[in-house]
Amino acid sequence: MMTTDTQRPRPGAAILRTALRRNIGAMIAGTVLMGLYQAAETAFPIALGLIVEHTMQDRSLGSLGVSLGSLAVIITTVSLSWRFGMRVLQKANTTEAHRWGVQVAACGLQPVARDVDGLKSGEILTIATEDADQTADIIEVVPLLVSSLVAVVVAAVALSLADIRLGLLVIVGTVGILSILAVMSKRIGSSTQEQQAKVARAGAKVADLIIGLRPLHGFGGNHAAFGSYRRVSTDAKRQAITVARVNGAYAGTALALNAVLAAAVSLTAGWLAFGGQISIGELVMAVGLAQFIMEPLKMFSEMPKYVMIARASAERMALVLSAPPVTVPGPERPAPGGDLEVDGVRHGTLRGLKFTVAAGEFVAIAPYQPRAAADLVAVLAVNAAPPAYEGVVRLGGQELADLSVEAVREHMLVNPYDAEIFGGTLRTNIDPSGSSRTLPEAVEASMLTDVVALHRDGLDYAVRDRGANLSGGQRQRLSLARALAADTDVLVLHNPTTAVDAVTEQLIARNIAKLRRGRTTLVITSSPALLDAADRVLVLDEGVITAEDTHRNLLAGDEEYCLAVAR
Repeated sequence: MMTTDTQRPRPGAAILRTALRRNIGAMIAGTVLMGLYQAAETAFPIALGLIVEHTMQDRSLGSLGVSLGSLAVIITTVSLSWRFGMRVLQKANTTEAHRWGVQVAACGLQPVARDVDGLKSGEILTIATEDADQTADIIEVVPLLVSSLVAVVVAAVALSLADIRLGLLVIVGTVGILSILAVMSKRIGSSTQEQQAKVARAGAKVADLIIGLRPLHGFGGNHAAFGSYRRVSTDAKRQAITVARVNGAYAGTALALNAVLAAAVSLTAGWLAFGGQISIGELVMAVGLAQFIMEPLKMFSEMPKYVMIARASAERMALVLSAPPVTVPGPERPAPGGDLEVDGVRHGTLRGLKFTVAAGEFVAIAPYQPRAAADLVAVLAVNAAPPAYEGVVRLGGQELADLSVEAVREHMLVNPYDAEIFGGTLRTNIDPSGSSRTLPEAVEASMLTDVVALHRDGLDYAVRDRGANLSGGQRQRLSLARALAADTDVLVLHNPTTAVDAVTEQLIARNIAKLRRGRTTLVITSSPALLDAADRVLVLDEGVITAEDTHRNLLAGDEEYCLAVAR
């Protein structure tokens, strides 16, 4: 019961290799341009040394003009190579981050497809944004690492030509610095991974609070909920401070080591010049390179840190992308216009639930316990895949386990009571694909006509994210209109009228029965109006069907039913 999983498991290292392989062309171009930039930057102090050397020897305007022209070429090369090199790399970086973000989001939007090890939607959102961005940074890290190496090598060669001891000092010093920082970067990777996990948990807690804010205020649970968030966010803050402390120690150590190396090169060059072993021009070059080399050394020394951060983020993405399938999808499709059968289902509070809704029938289920209704909706919406429950659900004669999620959702729409409202317009919320042939009828049946009439733009009235500019009843009717406009063979509605007044509810019940005549419809509700409009009512009590009749017959002969549904 899921889309076909063609993706192979991706541990963090494999994700990084995939990102590098997909962007090899951009990385080669970026490496060439950034290497040219670093080489030109390194050539600047070398050129200054040569200018001093030749100007003092020749003392001619021609030599000075050639030197200045050479500097102009170097400066132009530095400017253009940096500009276009970073453009290439950042475009590839942004594109790759988008690819991974979309892939992670696709897994998160199909909760039956993968076992994501208890990750909440807020955590998956963080992985799809921050972790995807940090993983894609590897595309810039490698070219910058190579280009920094080019600068160090060019500087070492130039200094070796002046005196071999200067070149060896740069090479040995660089190896020593990187060895020390490589050890420190491992701590950064583990600390960063823990921080990302805690930030993601805090984000998930925020998402849960926002979704349940109104009910929390209703029963006074907001203070306890906010206290829970404060504890989670405090953990994230403490870990962020730890990461900042580790990063600070790393950056400080790198800067100190680079400064020591630069000072050592400068002092050694001064000592050699004082002894007459190198010329004044070579001294100028050596001191200039010692100052310049700090920047590529800084960049070079930061690369291990970014590699560890990228790997930590890739490992978090692997939690989602490498999660095993919950179940294997089937190849079958349900027969059009078929019936719905629930046979011996045990899930949550359901205890061997059995009932059938014949093709074209309008059936209502009156649940005495709200949790049982939620468990039934989870099974029918395939939010709980067949392996998660006992028993069988058949749609159009085919078991759900033999059908793909796409086939189920094309044939049967399960509209939850808390369906999401998206930013856009009334029209795009009702008919997202723009292909509904029953949009006007759905608007009228859901009694959304008064909302449309209230605004000059009608169906094109702008709706804010989560329907923030609509009342609770308007949001519920908008959700109902979307469900009706889909015009699926089987429609399941869960408490579609809890936020509307009794008169409107009565009209909606009649309209649904009229619009869905001849189509299979199941409504899970305690609304007397909807129960009365149904062909028959099934009473769901303690996880099983305990009574079945029309609404009016049940009212006349079942006192418990009267108490449960009477308003």
